[in-house]
Amino acid sequence: MREMLLSNLPKFSLAEKRLLQNKVDFIGINHYTAIYAKDCMLSPCNLNTYEGNALVLAIGERDGVRIGKPTALDGFYDVPEGMEKIIKYVNKRYENVPIYVTENGYSQHSSNGLEDLVNDVGRVNYLHGYLSSVASAVRRGANVRGYFVWSLMDNFEWAHGFTVRFGLYHVDFNTQARTQKMSAKWYRDFLMGSRLVDALQTLRADS
Repeated sequence: MREMLLSNLPKFSLAEKRLLQNKVDFIGINHYTAIYAKDCMLSPCNLNTYEGNALVLAIGERDGVRIGKPTALDGFYDVPEGMEKIIKYVNKRYENVPIYVTENGYSQHSSNGLEDLVNDVGRVNYLHGYLSSVASAVRRGANVRGYFVWSLMDNFEWAHGFTVRFGLYHVDFNTQARTQKMSAKWYRDFLMGSRLVDALQTLRADS
């Protein structure tokens, strides 16, 4: 690893290594999508700086087929099975340390019309798929203690400003008026005890 990453891999003193031996209280996972990774040590790749550090090419399709449905963010796809895989990996790698999914969410283009932004079927389907994946990991023994959706309201996204929206509530950025989206209603029903499938069917019946 040091041969590959050179100076990008930090060195620790003996005192720092002793501190790192203590177990963490929990591990937080920020997960929005999954992508394919191509090994570029033995294959030719056109890498950017970030990917070049790991000598892999991150790509969203294989043999011309996308890994999942695209979202508003370039390179971000709806791939719910990726959530279960990362949870199971962390659970095994760190020997059952408590896990919290600290961020998980679906983006929309702000340029979409208000009706499309509020009737956010894509986000409902995304949350249904990813929460089902979390539940599957828990049933298989993963020590997941909590899940946090990003975000309660549309906000200023640090890398994309007001051009994309992740919120369960639509925010008019001029007036600050807030409107409940379809996903907020679905998520409320889920939190109040409805099964994932029941909450989705009820929402579709009401719409």
